[in-house]
Amino acid sequence: MSGRTLIAALIIITATLVTVGTLYPAEMGALVGIENTGVLKLHNASTPEEAAQDLVAVVQRKDWKRAYSLIANSDKVDQAALVRDLNGSQGSLRTYSTLESAETKVLQPPSDGQALVRLRMKWASVVGTIWETRDLKMQQQQGRWLIEWPEQKRSKLPPQVIPVNYLRWDVIYRGEDDEWGAQDVDSPHVRIIAMNPVARDGGVVVLGELVNEDTVPAYVSVRATLLDKNDAELGKENSFDNISHLVLPRQVTPFRIDFPGMKLERVENIRMEPISTLVPASADPVVVVQDQQIKKSEQGSSQLSGKLENQSGQIVNIPQVLATLYNKNGQIIWVADSYVDRALLPKTPEPFSLNIPGDLAAQVADFRVMVSPYVAERLK
Repeated sequence: MSGRTLIAALIIITATLVTVGTLYPAEMGALVGIENTGVLKLHNASTPEEAAQDLVAVVQRKDWKRAYSLIANSDKVDQAALVRDLNGSQGSLRTYSTLESAETKVLQPPSDGQALVRLRMKWASVVGTIWETRDLKMQQQQGRWLIEWPEQKRSKLPPQVIPVNYLRWDVIYRGEDDEWGAQDVDSPHVRIIAMNPVARDGGVVVLGELVNEDTVPAYVSVRATLLDKNDAELGKENSFDNISHLVLPRQVTPFRIDFPGMKLERVENIRMEPISTLVPASADPVVVVQDQQIKKSEQGSSQLSGKLENQSGQIVNIPQVLATLYNKNGQIIWVADSYVDRALLPKTPEPFSLNIPGDLAAQVADFRVMVSPYVAERLK
């Protein structure tokens, strides 16, 4: 089997596994203290915290009818809106996620039938854990605590025509009797333009950037091998999820390769292997990053936040956000990534945030954010 054939086979297998994992996620463990079998019996919550815990229990089971019965302002929020808010829509990452557990904290104790509870939810998804924090207003009605759910104002865009004039690349493979395609096509020419190994969290992290120098799109990955002073292998890993795998011509993607438990002082050399294969692609959809800023959170950590706007006419089901952080010398000091668990609808901004290690925030002099969009229709 040739190298290009092997790469193509790996891509197909990877895409299949991701699709299966997305459509059929594994069932996660139940919230501590809540049985995952039988009929769940809810009681009239006597405290605001109990009301939040009841909501967690029914959302975990995706029992939306009972979840809606816990809403105080049902005259302003319908059940469909509640389901969209908690369960997602349009094939977003949230629709394939499971509420694994949650933490509750009373921010404002009960007073005059009002209270405020912070709910920190841990969602399990095919791409890893997603944390979500909501501050819920509580109301006491007839001795029972209920949740005042925030109204979700959805943008209603008027019908419009969005012209499709973006570049598109198709790949035509030869048939058995076609002589014109007797030679295999060369892999796109890609090159690593930056690389910086750092010690982080008890391991070694290789940070870098890769550019597609060709005129055709490429599906890329980066493999790194750590070598000691005797050129013996200490470890071999690849970029896996911390990279934009689809890179258009002249486009640059960051990458991050983690080596847990490895000591940087043992590393004498690093062998880098960029891997690429030709794939069909389109420059559409275009997702614009807006209002980018770095700020400290209440917990003392730092976050890079902003908004994503889908400027195309098709839905981006699962957007991945990648950020490259640079110091004042232009050196890469970190690559952060995060998935937005809401679908990007056309012309509708959606917030995003990425965590930045606290000790690196003061070193950040510049950053670059890119979006890798996943569109379900392209897999059909």
